[in-house]
Amino acid sequence: MKEIKKKTAYLSRWLHIYLSMVSFFILLFFAITGITLNHTEWFVDQQKTSTAKGKLTLEWVKGKDSTNVSKLEVVEYIRKKHGIGGAVSEFTSDEYQCTISFNGPGYTADVFVNREDGSYDISETRTGIFGIMNDLHKGRDSGKHWGILIDISAILMVVVSLTGLVMLFFLKKKRTAGVLLILLGTAISILVYLIWVP
Repeated sequence: MKEIKKKTAYLSRWLHIYLSMVSFFILLFFAITGITLNHTEWFVDQQKTSTAKGKLTLEWVKGKDSTNVSKLEVVEYIRKKHGIGGAVSEFTSDEYQCTISFNGPGYTADVFVNREDGSYDISETRTGIFGIMNDLHKGRDSGKHWGILIDISAILMVVVSLTGLVMLFFLKKKRTAGVLLILLGTAISILVYLIWVP
């Protein structure tokens, strides 16, 4: 039993230290963006919107049939001509117009194409570095791989927290105070929710 306790203490300490180091940057990132997300009003002036106009090859969009649109050619032309970023989140068309939306972290672009003459209007919005960081925190328009990184970082936070708790139970002199502080922190969180959250 003594040997099991010793191995458990060693393993929990080892995991806590090294997983904390491996996840240091991503945990710090989510901590900082937790603050910036809570105070988006601090960064409103970073948002910049620009517009552009142009004309497509008419054959790509002409015709009454809404399916008679060369989507790939339209998207690639607009990307190349105007440096549009993000992923295509929507491409709809009716007999008069095509609407294309591009989205990425801290970024949106909407394109409206007139199918009668091939002319188009673009509205592009960038929300700056903090807008990008906030969208990455939420996983909004960030892609599948960033979503996997969010899941991994959440698992690391759970493991680091639990190994810290296990370590506490091996520190006899600090165990009682540590458990009381855990209970206090939990109680404060619950009370804030019950009393002040609408």
